[in-house]
Amino acid sequence: MRRLLDAIGLRPTKQRGQNFVVDANTVRRIVRTAGTGPDDVVVEIGPGLGSLTLGLLEVARHVTAVEIDPVLAARLPRTVQERAPGTSFSLVEADALRVETLPGDPPTTLVANLPYNVSVPVLLHFLETFESIDTVLVMVQAEVAHRLAAGPGSRTYGVPSVKAAWYADVELAGTIGRQVFWPVPNVDSALVAMRRHDQPGDDDLRRRTFGVIDAAFAQRRKTLRAALSGLAGSGAAAEQALVRADVAPGDRGERLDVHAFARIAEALDPSVW
Repeated sequence: MRRLLDAIGLRPTKQRGQNFVVDANTVRRIVRTAGTGPDDVVVEIGPGLGSLTLGLLEVARHVTAVEIDPVLAARLPRTVQERAPGTSFSLVEADALRVETLPGDPPTTLVANLPYNVSVPVLLHFLETFESIDTVLVMVQAEVAHRLAAGPGSRTYGVPSVKAAWYADVELAGTIGRQVFWPVPNVDSALVAMRRHDQPGDDDLRRRTFGVIDAAFAQRRKTLRAALSGLAGSGAAAEQALVRADVAPGDRGERLDVHAFARIAEALDPSVW
């Protein structure tokens, strides 16, 4: 890895959250935990120098890598050609948050070491944009992993938890030591596994539900009546909607699951949207 970086004259940057996996056993563990098989079309975000890419290419039908860094994107196809000849690979040089289409067959699974600084927005964007993605295994900052996998009532339950639950069942899938990265990060990492389930509603309801979620958690200590008063137009209107949704107005957002938030979104006066 370091020889490759020296060859292309690149140094990892904090701005892009670049911490490269340099331990082969960790790559094998990620691929194994993901359950990737010969029928899978994998999308990988932030492949870097390609250590995980090469591991996925050993087992998947096809891998599409999305890389924003032009220097890394220019080198990766050559690395694949040299180290995994004859495999099926494509590269998209783009900001993952702006990717709306991918070449070839629709992806069935997302496997990635996500850049820490954009991990949640990227994950939610791909789940929204590519409904063909059925399973996910991502490595993220441990704190983010616990937030994504948290359930109602947990102190780490929040916006990422509820929004991820709109799309999938989420669970922690293991911890990752710092020493498997170069450069070594100053935070711990963890694996998060997701399996898509039926969504509580259509895209319009998702948009409205996510608006309710954002408002509910903007000030965690407020009751839902108070937290949603701005969105609903008044405290009285918020209370009426909560009652219609069978939610106690004095409750707080961290106690509700995604289905309760969807009911609130449906119960609010349509004019607020």
